Amino acid sequence: MTRFRLFESSAAVVAMLLAGAPAYAGVLLAPHRAVYELKLRESRGSTQVDQVRGRIVYEFTGDSCGGYALNFRQVTEIGSDSGDTNVSDLRSETWEDGRARSFRFAARNYLNQKLDRDTDGRAERSPDAMKVTLSKPEKSSNSYDARTLFPTEHLMRIIEAGRRGDPLLEARVYDGSEAGDKTFDTLTVIGKPSDTPPADIEAPAKTSELASERHWPVTVSYFEKGKKADGEQTPDYEMSFDLYENGVSRALKIDYGEFVLDGELKELRFLKATDCGAKAAP
Repeated sequence: MTRFRLFESSAAVVAMLLAGAPAYAGVLLAPHRAVYELKLRESRGSTQVDQVRGRIVYEFTGDSCGGYALNFRQVTEIGSDSGDTNVSDLRSETWEDGRARSFRFAARNYLNQKLDRDTDGRAERSPDAMKVTLSKPEKSSNSYDARTLFPTEHLMRIIEAGRRGDPLLEARVYDGSEAGDKTFDTLTVIGKPSDTPPADIEAPAKTSELASERHWPVTVSYFEKGKKADGEQTPDYEMSFDLYENGVSRALKIDYGEFVLDGELKELRFLKATDCGAKAAP
């Protein structure tokens, strides 16, 4: 997978992480808009990347009755020690049914201002399978295990595991990233909870909504299903962050193996919650 394919996949995942369905009746995700500033934390090995900067804009709305909507954009500028600079610009919109039965997604990724990938499709879950139908980049369909999770469903599973005190969560996830034709096996490591603000908390996170909100340090490793290296499966990338019980994330770290990015929370605004059932699904 190329470096920009990694960015595209992980961006879709960030979109995930950053009144539930009946299985998650106690998980209430807060509608909010967050902006994160990306910068290079470290480079490893022989990578030529010597500078990275970018920004993520994440807007999450909805509820279990009308479904959950996400508008997401990630712009990343990568510079190499040879002086070359490339810019990736991913824009995506998703909607997920509150009972995790249906998922719709549309994304465009631009590389140096030229359209590199255009993806559009939907996934429907039945008792026997999850069926994905794509209209872009080309018309096709695939079926996956019915136990595969959608992004918001996965997020709620992580919060539930944290509440139970479970340190690990394994799950297969479908998020429609890249060409919409693959799933990821994930392993989530969940640390001990806290309900006091961290000492290094960013200014935008110093809000009444987060002041006493329980949160966990979380690391999620993503493995493309069926991908092997040297006889063992290694993660495509890993994401670490502080996850609040209301679904807000801060202190992002994205590890691509060759280099690591930090995502600092620069803006956070809580949006008006909808009346459950008052808003129809799009």
